[in-house]
Amino acid sequence: MRTPPDAARRAAAFRRMREAQRTEVAEDYVELIGDLIATTGEARLTDLAEHLGVSQGTVAKVVQRLQREGLVESLPYRSIFLTARGAVVAAASRERHRIVHDFLRLLGVDERTAEADAEGIEHHVSETTLAALKAFIADRTKG
Repeated sequence: MRTPPDAARRAAAFRRMREAQRTEVAEDYVELIGDLIATTGEARLTDLAEHLGVSQGTVAKVVQRLQREGLVESLPYRSIFLTARGAVVAAASRERHRIVHDFLRLLGVDERTAEADAEGIEHHVSETTLAALKAFIADRTKG
């Protein structure tokens, strides 16, 4: 029996959503680690837990996963550092966030809402849509 085109399209969309959800936590962590290092010179488990509103135990588990994935390095009782790969992921996540945020602001969304909404949307927007948002921003801000 052949899968209806509608079902295949939906399945592909759900696969993309599941992949985005899987990478969302990693992207949020590496972006925050990079931001903390840039502003305070270090990123510690306690800082991550405070900024993310989760327990230190939760942060420790995620950091272990990020280490296995080659995104961060850390030693017991020491700061957490991004690997070269982690820095690339953090920069890409930060750029997606900036594009979505700027787009929302151009639509007239207030700063606080745009910041909050961009945090969720940045992980789920496709490269095609992101490119369209970027082009829209560039077109609207020429001058």
